[in-house]
Amino acid sequence: MTDDDVPTARSVDSDLFITVSGPPGCGATTLCEGLSAALDCGYVSGGDIFRDLADERDVSLSQLIAKTDETDEIDRALDRRLRTIAEKWGASSKPFVLESRLAGWLAGNRADLRIWLDAPDEVRVDRTRDREEMEAEMRVREVSEAGRYKSYYDIDISDQSFYDLSINTARWSPEATLEMVLTAIEEYDPEVDEGAFPTDDFEL
Repeated sequence: MTDDDVPTARSVDSDLFITVSGPPGCGATTLCEGLSAALDCGYVSGGDIFRDLADERDVSLSQLIAKTDETDEIDRALDRRLRTIAEKWGASSKPFVLESRLAGWLAGNRADLRIWLDAPDEVRVDRTRDREEMEAEMRVREVSEAGRYKSYYDIDISDQSFYDLSINTARWSPEATLEMVLTAIEEYDPEVDEGAFPTDDFEL
């Protein structure tokens, strides 16, 4: 992705803790960069932390992905780091964006707004052609991750019922997707937050 691909964001005054989740190629990185600019805040990506874990172990991303099928240590190490970040920013009363497949679950009730992004398989494959993993790897990883989440935490990653927004990013441009989310942020009223689905912390 180049700087030209990042939507130009308007400024929004907010102190919300926002999670963004979805499969590879869903547009999460583009949205997070737009939100970071609009809210003047940082964001953390699960993918970046996964790369940090690979660097710490001196292995490639593909090698680390392969190891996740052999042991639960990699997934749990990643999830522990993400939860620590969620705990920190959830108590900070400052805007922040956390992105990962499990971000909404890991943040639990600390999150103010939980977003799920998706797009048809062919669209996501096309978007990820320049990444390290190939189409077959991406599909295998998605199936494998879903099984591990269910096995480790009894989480059904396909259950989108507790997300506040679920967006098919193939239907709108990155700019339009960002505008929808920014509008939701501006209209969010914590005093009338009756529709939130509570989520309990689970053991990592």
